[in-house]
Amino acid sequence: MRIMDRIALILTIIGALNWGSIGLFRFDLVAWICGGAGSLLARIIYTIVGLAGVWCISLLFRPDEVRDEA
Repeated sequence: MRIMDRIALILTIIGALNWGSIGLFRFDLVAWICGGAGSLLARIIYTIVGLAGVWCISLLFRPDEVRDEA
């Protein structure tokens, strides 16, 4: 797995956990850390996580990689 794939997957997981906390507990961790959902830092984080999700869509359509075992 390429490094960009791993980074995108980690960010997507973080975003999913944040959405899970919003759905279950009505608690937005990113907004809490950044001082509100409308703050510039929170919007940047939301955008980066969203772009990571878009990148992860490409993982669905890639052919299986053949890995050589040493």
